[in-house]
Amino acid sequence: MRAEIRTTPQTASELGSLVNIPRSVVFGHVDHIARSVDSASDEQFLVAPPTCKNCGFDRFDDPINNPSRCPDCRSERISEPEFVIEPL
Repeated sequence: MRAEIRTTPQTASELGSLVNIPRSVVFGHVDHIARSVDSASDEQFLVAPPTCKNCGFDRFDDPINNPSRCPDCRSERISEPEFVIEPL
């Protein structure tokens, strides 16, 4: 998974289909990858947060998560977060 997010931003669904694991399990792996990259000095782990497709809200509490509903408008149309590892 780590190699995949080094090449291009990926969502949890895309990563799950690449390595044949459920999307819910991917978030645990991504959290571990984020912590291990933070301790390395030559890379950074970046997250494009989930965004409400209805009102544009993007300030979710945990960006490494897939929220079920927007806290502002209660819409369930939420884009998945995207993960990428970039060199510093």
